[in-house]
Amino acid sequence: MTSLAVGSLVWVEDPDIAWIDGEVVQVNGEDIKVLCTSGKTVVVKASNLYPKDAEAPPCGVDDMTKLAYLHEPGVLQNLRSRYDMNEIYTYTGNILIAVNPFRKLPHLYDSHMMAQYKGAAFGELSPHPFAVADAAYRLMINEGISQSILVSGESGAGKTESTKLLMQYLAYMGGRAAAEGRTVEQQVLESNPVLEAFGNAKTVRNNNSR
Repeated sequence: MTSLAVGSLVWVEDPDIAWIDGEVVQVNGEDIKVLCTSGKTVVVKASNLYPKDAEAPPCGVDDMTKLAYLHEPGVLQNLRSRYDMNEIYTYTGNILIAVNPFRKLPHLYDSHMMAQYKGAAFGELSPHPFAVADAAYRLMINEGISQSILVSGESGAGKTESTKLLMQYLAYMGGRAAAEGRTVEQQVLESNPVLEAFGNAKTVRNNNSR
């Protein structure tokens, strides 16, 4: 934690909303009095406070390595700000973070969008699974080495849908020659239910969890 003084902007842990921002109004050794934006005043140990970036854009940043403070409240606030702007994807370096919107967003995944990401430098366009898939595909082609994409998250986070999007893009890049009236892309995506049957199960939070 950076040095604290009256007027410092900080994040305070909150039992209801995880974190809330506020301003230091009194410093008494390790005991810090903070006036939260909710209007309540709390006294917190200095070690439990995190600095708030007063210059962070209200709409968030598309790559969290640009944040002044890469700590839990800063990351969550950035993801929340972008989610409120219907931006569900955010980079942290070459890692893509996806926040499940729990609704269909077909305009983000059509053929026009795939064409935009084809061959684009990583980070040149907005964060997207297609950018990750394209980077892996380019490395495989250029270096002749197998590539892996790790998709992780808790139940209901959207891993299955994200994996389908990655497969969709890789099939799009790998060839679209039709066989028996179906493209390569269609054949790959149609195989997904068979693969899911071996690795998916019903949980209390998700009927189809990996």
